[in-house]
Amino acid sequence: METTIPIKLPTAVFSALRKTPDEFVKEMRIAAAIKWYKLGKISQGKAAEIAGLTRS
Repeated sequence: METTIPIKLPTAVFSALRKTPDEFVKEMRIAAAIKWYKLGKISQGKAAEIAGLTRS
């Protein structure tokens, strides 16, 4: 089960970062997973799940 969370950002963000909205979302998921794992809030497996990656 997944929940969608809408986030409003200025369109200029994507051109400034040279990312498509899909690339931005993927990068944000990875960044959040790394941060939460580093803080000890989630396990390595959960971080991988959030990031959409395999644990290895």
